Amino acid sequence: MLTLAPTLYIRTFPRIASWRRDLTLIVLGALFVAIFAQVKIPLPFTPIPLTGQTFAVLLVAAALGSKRGAASMAFYVALGAFGLPVFAGGASGTTYLWGATLGYLIGFILAASIVGLLAERGLERNVRTSIIPFLIGTVIIYVCGVIWLSILLGNFSKAIAAGLTPFLIGDFIKLIAAALILPAAWKLAK
Repeated sequence: MLTLAPTLYIRTFPRIASWRRDLTLIVLGALFVAIFAQVKIPLPFTPIPLTGQTFAVLLVAAALGSKRGAASMAFYVALGAFGLPVFAGGASGTTYLWGATLGYLIGFILAASIVGLLAERGLERNVRTSIIPFLIGTVIIYVCGVIWLSILLGNFSKAIAAGLTPFLIGDFIKLIAAALILPAAWKLAK
């Protein structure tokens, strides 16, 4: 089953080759996340900033599907690693990449794959079921992020306090918003 972005792309540009469509969607997905990464609110008690990235990652994953979504997030991470200012607040480079947020960035790729897979099964098309892929994606991002942060901090409790607890309310709002946006977008697409 096609997800939202390929469906709209095929309707709009029916004669474009599939590899061009896929490449375009992958690049646009990475740029979408990069834009939302610029919404950055530093928190003084944690090395992890509050950003719009998780919201964008969930939307991109559900809109592009598992393979395109994961490729888009891998491309996003690669852009930042190679020095383009796409990470939170315009950060970039391998020093930033290997810092406190590496686990979350890896989580973006894994979450995009799983959320995309669930979207390919149609779970993001209905308000009643759309929260499932977004909740699972958020959990994957947190698990990866907190594990890496606990390695850096040397303490799992500190990692939970710095990398999970301060973000629960904001990410709950983000996943509810994503769970409402995608079914609405499908209704508009019909």
